[in-house]
Amino acid sequence: MPDPQREAARRRGHEIFDPIVEPLLAEPDVDVGRMFGSEGVRIRGKVFAFLGFDGTLMAKLPSARIDALVGAGVARRMVMKGRPLREWVEVDTDRGDAWPEIVRDAYAFLDEITP
Repeated sequence: MPDPQREAARRRGHEIFDPIVEPLLAEPDVDVGRMFGSEGVRIRGKVFAFLGFDGTLMAKLPSARIDALVGAGVARRMVMKGRPLREWVEVDTDRGDAWPEIVRDAYAFLDEITP
């Protein structure tokens, strides 16, 4: 049975995420792909941002950028199987104002490091 709170959070995440991602899809080598069971935006096959099942933004960033976001209370490190991931950050919908810059930074980071 679907969880109404989770569904509402996911809808809210899409309300923030989709308008940010739409113009990026016009960029060369950018498309939509799967990551951790969710659809995300990727460049040359590498996902740089996606929505978690609870509507949170997940983005791949340099570790120093993540440290700054965590230190400012904007985000937290993404944790998989009890282990914090070095280059992935998680940002809740209540910090949706920070999402555009974070997604742009993630795009620039992956564009730079992905052949």
